[in-house]
Amino acid sequence: MTETTIKSEKIYSGKILSVKVNTVELPDQKYSKREIVIHDPAVCIVAKNKEKIILVKQYRISVDKEILEIPAGMIEPGEAPKEAAIRELIEETGYESKNIEYVTEFYSSPGYSSEKIYLFYADNLELKEQNLDEEEQIEVLEVSIDEALKMIEVGDIMDSKTIAGILLYKNFKEKKDVKNE
Repeated sequence: MTETTIKSEKIYSGKILSVKVNTVELPDQKYSKREIVIHDPAVCIVAKNKEKIILVKQYRISVDKEILEIPAGMIEPGEAPKEAAIRELIEETGYESKNIEYVTEFYSSPGYSSEKIYLFYADNLELKEQNLDEEEQIEVLEVSIDEALKMIEVGDIMDSKTIAGILLYKNFKEKKDVKNE
């Protein structure tokens, strides 16, 4: 089942995303419109400091509230995802990792957006200096994996990349670490 784009019109172009409307032909020869957000790729990091994972709290105007997330950010043009993960971890949290490993990549909301997010795990952290972008206001928190899971359960963590990252960590990485001990 594929759709063939017949016409594509960009209706907005901004700093990190653009929006286009595609006219598509469906498999049954009918036509439809698709609104698509073209979004630059990003990274997110489940960073473990001893027995705690690092979360950041920041206000997000799109949902009009402070939310808890794992450290994350945009990949700069020409930058490899791992380089972006290393940079974003230091910028947002002040932590540098001696061990950062690629886990997987996923689409944040493929029903309307092209955004791809690369997930990394990081440990062996060393505190350096937080280097926030000029407009960022971020509070760094450290919680146990069990606390983070409870926060997901009760709705204190609602960010999809954070939920995916924490659950993948709990289900795969933590079990692998225990097995290797």
